[in-house]
Amino acid sequence: MKMFQQGIQLKARSRGFHLITGEILHALPSISEIKTGMCQVFIQHTSASLTINENADPTVRVDFEMYFNKSVPENDPDYRHDYEGSDDMPAHLKASLLGSSVMIPVRNGRLALGTWQGIYLCEHRDYGGPRSLVITAWGI
Repeated sequence: MKMFQQGIQLKARSRGFHLITGEILHALPSISEIKTGMCQVFIQHTSASLTINENADPTVRVDFEMYFNKSVPENDPDYRHDYEGSDDMPAHLKASLLGSSVMIPVRNGRLALGTWQGIYLCEHRDYGGPRSLVITAWGI
């Protein structure tokens, strides 16, 4: 079995849903050595998340942002954790809903994503800053 791991730092991005599939692939070229395996991408933050979804139509990303802002509004008077601003607690909730990692099968040296699938960084803060990821791939 082969195992590869790489940490990367993504540049700061605005609030929203951003395709990062290319950055993941660029960071771990050794994935090409795996015929059958798995790849995990993990984000080391509590106010941003990862997901896999539609990678072709940019309106999907706009609609994701709209949905989560409606579902988890800012300035809710019931939030107690607001030390870092009105977007802080909603960012934590959104990150928990979406999750801190994604798992993708590896087949013949490539991520086995579907035709219209891409990996998103889901930035839930207005000014989240750079985000750190750990990418781990293993297999035969």
